[in-house]
Amino acid sequence: MTDSFQTVKTLLRTEKGARLAGRNQYLFSVAKGANKIEIKKAVEEIYKVKVEGVNTQIVPGKSKRVRHHLGKTPEWKKAIVTLRHGHKIDLA
Repeated sequence: MTDSFQTVKTLLRTEKGARLAGRNQYLFSVAKGANKIEIKKAVEEIYKVKVEGVNTQIVPGKSKRVRHHLGKTPEWKKAIVTLRHGHKIDLA
């Protein structure tokens, strides 16, 4: 993973993300093959902030049903990024 924009796909704007923003933590959807070091470098490069820590989680896909056919949404990787004191990402 060399490109920062391929590593960090999007900033997640959810209710949980809004609660974490008060604690200087932000949620990101990231590439499934990205590790914590790559995620940290990508966030620092894209948003020009200093990252204190990164926690990752694989979110399992959900079973979905359309009429008589069963299917499954893909699993994806979520990162909770903690920024250093004094740094923040502008959500507006």
